[in-house]
Amino acid sequence: MVDLKGQYAGIKEEVDSAVLEVIESTAYINGPKVHEFQRELESYLDVKHVIPCANGTDALQIAMMGLGLTPGDEVITADFTFAATVEVIALLGLTPVLVDVDPENFNIDVDAIKKAITPNTKAIVPVHLFGICANMDEIMEIARAHDLYVIEDNAQAIGANYTDSNGNKRKAGTIGHVGATSFFPSKNLGCYGDGGAIFTNDDKLAHTIRGIVNHGMYVRYHHDVVGVNSRLDSIQAAILSSKLKRLDLYNRARQEAAKKYNEAFRGEEHIVTPVTKPECSGICDDCDCHVFHQYTLKIKNGKRDDLAKHLNENEIPCGVYYPIPLHRQKAYADTRYNENDFTVTNTLVEEVISLPMHTELDDEQIEFITSTVKAFVNG
Repeated sequence: MVDLKGQYAGIKEEVDSAVLEVIESTAYINGPKVHEFQRELESYLDVKHVIPCANGTDALQIAMMGLGLTPGDEVITADFTFAATVEVIALLGLTPVLVDVDPENFNIDVDAIKKAITPNTKAIVPVHLFGICANMDEIMEIARAHDLYVIEDNAQAIGANYTDSNGNKRKAGTIGHVGATSFFPSKNLGCYGDGGAIFTNDDKLAHTIRGIVNHGMYVRYHHDVVGVNSRLDSIQAAILSSKLKRLDLYNRARQEAAKKYNEAFRGEEHIVTPVTKPECSGICDDCDCHVFHQYTLKIKNGKRDDLAKHLNENEIPCGVYYPIPLHRQKAYADTRYNENDFTVTNTLVEEVISLPMHTELDDEQIEFITSTVKAFVNG
C-alpha cells in the first residue's frame, strides 16, 4: 500500500546524516532537532503554535485535555473513521456522539451534526478522511452558533488546502480551535516510528498544551496541570524535517497518481472514484484540496469482498478502511444509536476499497492495478 523503502532511497543520504547528527549529539529527547522541526512546521502550516508529541492518538487526547473538557461533555464525531478518534473521547470520560458521513467525500455530515447537538455538547471533531477536508465553513458556523470547540483530526490530510467561502486558503488542521495530526510511517508526512503534533493559533491554549505534554511541567518538578508523557524524540524530528521540505512534492505525486487512476476508471458503471471539491468532476490540474492519503473506490455491484480477495491473489495490496463502523464496535456500542441514522456509513463499509497510493507509484504499476480491477469487476 505504501513504498517506504522506495521513498527512503531518494532521501537516504540526508536522512542518514540527520539521524547520525542526533546520535552524536546525544540530545535524544526535546533536543534542537525537535525545536527546529516545530518551527519549520509552524511556517509550513502558517500557524502560530505547533506542539510536537509522541503520536497522533496522544495529539487528539491532549487537545481535548487542553480545552478543559470534563466527564459527561458530549463530543460529536464521524462514525466512519479509525477508532483512535472516538477512543480518546471515551478515555477522558467524555461522551462520544457518532454521526453519519457524506456519501461522496466520506467526511462528517453537517446536517447530522446539527441534529446531534444537545445542551451537553461541547465539541465537534471533524476527521479529514483519506486526505480531503470536511466542510469547515459550515462546521465553524455551527460551532459559533452553539459555542462549541472544533478539534480537527488531521492525521490523514496534512498539506491539504481548504478554500473557504471567501476564497481564502488555509491548511487542513489550522481552521478549528485546535488540530491534531499523526506522523505514523504510512502518513503523507511520516516518520520512522511514532510521532504526532498539535496545532493552534490560541496562545493560551498552546501554553496549556505545552505543559500537558511534559507531565504538566513548565518548570522542572513544578506540576501546574495534570499532564502526560508525550514527546516527539529528536531522531524522528530530524527525519520529519527532511521529509517536510518535500511534502508538497510528495502530495503532488499522490495527486498525479490519483488522476491516472481516475482516468483509467472513467466510465466504469460499477466503480465510483473519489471526489475532490464539490465542483470538480475529477482531479483538477491545479487541485490542492485532496492529498490522497488513501485512494478509495466504491464498488457498486456487490463484488467488493471478492475483489479484495482477487487483488491479494494477484499480489496487489489493497485495504478496506473501515469494515466495521464505530457504532457497531463492542467498545462504543450505545443504545442511543439507531441504524437508520447511519445509512451512508452502513453502505460504505460494504463498498469501499483502497488501492495502493504512495509517492513511488509508476505508470506500469497503475496500469496493472487498474486493468486487474476492471477485468474482475466487469467479469
